[in-house]
Amino acid sequence: MNTDLLGIIRVLIVDDQRTMRSIIRALLNNNGIKKVTEAREGSEALKIMEQTKTSIDVVICDLHMKGMDGLEFCQKVRMSKQQRIRDVKIIILTGDEDPFIHGVSEQVGAATVLTKPVTSEVLRMEIAKAVDVAI
Repeated sequence: MNTDLLGIIRVLIVDDQRTMRSIIRALLNNNGIKKVTEAREGSEALKIMEQTKTSIDVVICDLHMKGMDGLEFCQKVRMSKQQRIRDVKIIILTGDEDPFIHGVSEQVGAATVLTKPVTSEVLRMEIAKAVDVAI
Protein backbone atom coordinates (compact mmCIF):
# COMPACT_ATOMS: atom_id res chain seq x y z
CA MET A 1 0.00 0.00 0.00
CA ASN A 2 1.32 3.44 -0.87
CA THR A 3 0.40 5.34 2.26
CA ASP A 4 2.46 8.34 1.14
CA LEU A 5 -0.06 9.10 -1.60
CA LEU A 6 -3.05 8.39 0.61
CA GLY A 7 -1.52 10.63 3.29
CA ILE A 8 -1.99 13.74 1.15
CA ILE A 9 -5.67 13.09 0.47
CA ARG A 10 -8.16 15.43 2.15
CA VAL A 11 -11.34 13.69 3.32
CA LEU A 12 -14.62 15.08 4.60
CA ILE A 13 -16.76 12.73 6.69
CA VAL A 14 -20.49 13.53 6.70
CA ASP A 15 -22.56 11.56 9.20
CA ASP A 16 -25.11 12.58 11.80
CA GLN A 17 -23.82 10.02 14.30
CA ARG A 18 -20.70 11.00 16.22
CA THR A 19 -19.81 7.32 16.78
CA MET A 20 -19.81 6.61 13.04
CA ARG A 21 -17.66 9.67 12.36
CA SER A 22 -15.17 8.39 14.93
CA ILE A 23 -15.15 4.90 13.42
CA ILE A 24 -14.61 6.25 9.90
CA ARG A 25 -11.86 8.58 11.14
CA ALA A 26 -10.12 5.59 12.78
CA LEU A 27 -10.38 3.58 9.55
CA LEU A 28 -8.89 6.51 7.64
CA ASN A 29 -6.09 6.91 10.18
CA ASN A 30 -5.32 3.18 9.80
CA ASN A 31 -4.75 3.90 6.12
CA GLY A 32 -2.47 6.88 6.71
CA ILE A 33 -5.14 9.47 5.92
CA LYS A 34 -4.81 12.24 8.49
CA LYS A 35 -6.32 15.27 6.73
CA VAL A 36 -9.89 14.68 7.85
CA THR A 37 -12.74 17.11 8.49
CA GLU A 38 -16.16 16.19 9.86
CA ALA A 39 -19.71 17.44 9.34
CA ARG A 40 -22.97 16.36 10.99
CA GLU A 41 -25.12 16.63 7.86
CA GLY A 42 -25.15 17.74 4.24
CA SER A 43 -25.71 21.49 4.60
CA GLU A 44 -22.87 21.74 7.13
CA ALA A 45 -20.65 19.78 4.74
CA LEU A 46 -21.48 22.14 1.86
CA LYS A 47 -20.54 25.15 3.99
CA ILE A 48 -17.22 23.52 4.87
CA MET A 49 -16.53 22.78 1.21
CA GLU A 50 -17.38 26.33 0.16
CA GLN A 51 -15.30 27.94 2.91
CA THR A 52 -12.24 25.68 2.66
CA LYS A 53 -9.50 27.21 0.57
CA THR A 54 -8.01 23.82 -0.32
CA SER A 55 -10.12 21.31 -2.17
CA ILE A 56 -11.59 18.25 -0.52
CA ASP A 57 -10.54 15.13 -2.47
CA VAL A 58 -13.10 12.64 -1.14
CA VAL A 59 -16.33 12.91 0.82
CA ILE A 60 -17.51 9.89 2.79
CA CYS A 61 -21.20 10.54 3.35
CA ASP A 62 -23.96 8.70 5.15
CA LEU A 63 -27.14 8.25 3.15
CA HIS A 64 -29.81 8.71 5.84
CA MET A 65 -29.24 11.79 8.00
CA LYS A 66 -31.31 14.43 9.72
CA GLY A 67 -31.29 17.68 7.82
CA MET A 68 -29.83 17.30 4.34
CA ASP A 69 -29.42 13.60 3.54
CA GLY A 70 -26.81 11.98 1.32
CA LEU A 71 -28.87 12.05 -1.87
CA GLU A 72 -29.66 15.74 -1.60
CA PHE A 73 -26.04 16.44 -0.66
CA CYS A 74 -24.81 14.65 -3.81
CA GLN A 75 -27.23 16.62 -5.97
CA LYS A 76 -26.16 19.96 -4.46
CA VAL A 77 -22.47 19.13 -4.88
CA ARG A 78 -22.95 18.18 -8.54
CA MET A 79 -24.89 21.43 -9.18
CA SER A 80 -22.33 23.68 -7.45
CA LYS A 81 -21.08 26.72 -9.35
CA GLN A 82 -17.56 25.98 -8.12
CA GLN A 83 -15.68 23.42 -10.24
CA ARG A 84 -13.54 22.21 -7.30
CA ILE A 85 -16.73 21.31 -5.39
CA ARG A 86 -18.53 19.79 -8.38
CA ASP A 87 -15.60 17.47 -9.10
CA VAL A 88 -15.16 16.06 -5.58
CA LYS A 89 -15.53 12.29 -5.32
CA ILE A 90 -18.34 11.15 -3.02
CA ILE A 91 -18.47 7.73 -1.40
CA ILE A 92 -21.82 6.93 0.15
CA LEU A 93 -21.52 4.74 3.24
CA THR A 94 -24.87 3.35 4.34
CA GLY A 95 -26.51 0.59 6.30
CA ASP A 96 -29.14 0.37 3.54
CA GLU A 97 -28.57 -2.72 1.39
CA ASP A 98 -31.33 -1.94 -1.14
CA PRO A 99 -29.79 -2.14 -4.66
CA PHE A 100 -32.31 0.44 -5.90
CA ILE A 101 -31.10 2.98 -3.33
CA HIS A 102 -27.49 2.21 -4.24
CA GLY A 103 -28.30 2.79 -7.91
CA VAL A 104 -30.08 6.06 -7.21
CA SER A 105 -27.10 7.22 -5.14
CA GLU A 106 -24.77 6.60 -8.06
CA GLN A 107 -27.17 8.30 -10.48
CA VAL A 108 -27.12 11.50 -8.41
CA GLY A 109 -23.35 11.59 -8.33
CA ALA A 110 -21.84 9.14 -5.86
CA ALA A 111 -18.62 7.52 -7.10
CA THR A 112 -19.58 4.36 -5.23
CA VAL A 113 -21.86 3.11 -2.48
CA LEU A 114 -20.53 0.97 0.37
CA THR A 115 -22.66 -0.92 2.87
CA LYS A 116 -21.84 -0.69 6.58
CA PRO A 117 -19.92 -2.16 8.22
CA VAL A 118 -16.93 -1.48 5.97
CA THR A 119 -13.40 -2.70 6.52
CA SER A 120 -10.30 -0.55 6.51
CA GLU A 121 -9.05 -2.39 3.42
CA VAL A 122 -12.26 -1.87 1.42
CA LEU A 123 -12.35 1.81 2.35
CA ARG A 124 -8.69 2.22 1.31
CA MET A 125 -9.32 0.55 -2.05
CA GLU A 126 -12.43 2.63 -2.80
CA ILE A 127 -10.75 5.90 -1.85
CA ALA A 128 -7.74 5.05 -4.00
CA LYS A 129 -10.04 4.17 -6.91
CA ALA A 130 -12.07 7.38 -6.47
CA VAL A 131 -8.99 9.60 -6.60
CA ASP A 132 -7.20 7.42 -9.17
CA VAL A 133 -4.23 6.50 -6.97
CA ALA A 134 -2.48 3.15 -7.33
CA ILE A 135 -1.96 1.41 -4.01
